[in-house]
Amino acid sequence: MLEIACSDTVLSIVIPCYNQGQFLEECLESVFNQTAKKWECLIIDDGSTDNTSEIAEQWIKKDSRFEYYYKENGGASSARNFGIKHAKQPYILPLDADDKIHKTLIEEAYKIMQNDIYDLIYFDVELFGVKNEKLQLPAYSYKTLLLQNCFIVCSIFRKDLWLRAKGYDEELKSFEDWDFWIRILNENSRIYHLDKILYFYRKHEVNSLSNRFKTDPKYYFSLYDYIYNKNSSIYQENFPNPILAYQENESLKKFNKKVKNTFFFKVYVLFKKYFKM
Repeated sequence: MLEIACSDTVLSIVIPCYNQGQFLEECLESVFNQTAKKWECLIIDDGSTDNTSEIAEQWIKKDSRFEYYYKENGGASSARNFGIKHAKQPYILPLDADDKIHKTLIEEAYKIMQNDIYDLIYFDVELFGVKNEKLQLPAYSYKTLLLQNCFIVCSIFRKDLWLRAKGYDEELKSFEDWDFWIRILNENSRIYHLDKILYFYRKHEVNSLSNRFKTDPKYYFSLYDYIYNKNSSIYQENFPNPILAYQENESLKKFNKKVKNTFFFKVYVLFKKYFKM
């Protein structure tokens, strides 16, 4: 079993960056300010045309724990796979270039790693930017994960699981992290939740995935279809009898429509709307 002490370097931070130079400085500063000093950080420039390379070059000169790699543009999954391939440590923390981490994140993770070996370690997340609130994610169970993502992409996982799964699916331009968790985990996986806000996720006003889903719902549903078809054997094992499930869903939709058409429900909606004003 891998033995970990706080004095060991066991974590590689992988930062894919495509034309996010305006945020990269703040991101790297949050890594540099970690209370735990043993880590390596790989900056993966995914074919940027802005000042990403200049900022990265400054940081690798400032601190040898930072490394910089340039590659042709291939998307976030491609950049993460490239970075993890070059990572030297047994644990990986993907970090988006427009986000930042709490100064104690690595120290808190190392404390957990000293006690046992976990497949995935995740933490509470706070949104900043156009929204400032705690991100609400579903409570994890493997069956819940098969229905909806329970983690952000920037959670800590074992590199050997990435190797076994052959990395992120580079064909997926969204939901690639959800697909990845489905493939590297199972109902026996060892998961640890650090019940502290240790990650800060930047919310943008435009070009966000949620905006794309609103304007193009077919794209949203196509992602679900892709993930289900790709991992159909896993879904069939965990959710047998799909026709019965569909029938139950149709019954629930009819019941929901019936309730919404009642007089009391309409009064409730008006009451709620009035007291919100």
